[in-house]
Amino acid sequence: QVQLVESGGGLVQAGGSLRLSCAASGRTFSGNAMGWFRQAPGKEREFVAAIAWGPGTTYYADSVKGRFTISGDSAKDTAYLQMNTLKPEDTAVYHCAARGGRPGTYYIYSSTAFDYWGQGTQVTVSS
Repeated sequence: QVQLVESGGGLVQAGGSLRLSCAASGRTFSGNAMGWFRQAPGKEREFVAAIAWGPGTTYYADSVKGRFTISGDSAKDTAYLQMNTLKPEDTAVYHCAARGGRPGTYYIYSSTAFDYWGQGTQVTVSS
């Protein structure tokens, strides 16, 4: 059983910054990738950012490119999401996700590529 725990969410004014953290609790798994997804009320979950540990490649949704930065430590199954220049439309519950080391190719933009999920942390950006 793998559990991911997010932290760092909160209320911030437009233009401000937050740093989200995600780490495995209890058992680590030496995964292939970690990512962040978000879901606003009444909307579908959407991809935000991800990092593939092997090549160290990062991926971003167009809506956050240039404002958000994903980083982490693969040895600790830990990921961070630095969010700058926040906008009200960034308001959502942010979920951390991790792929648990399964072999094979995968589409990193898809939630189906990931095996483990955190409970989510609320990010609210006021106008």
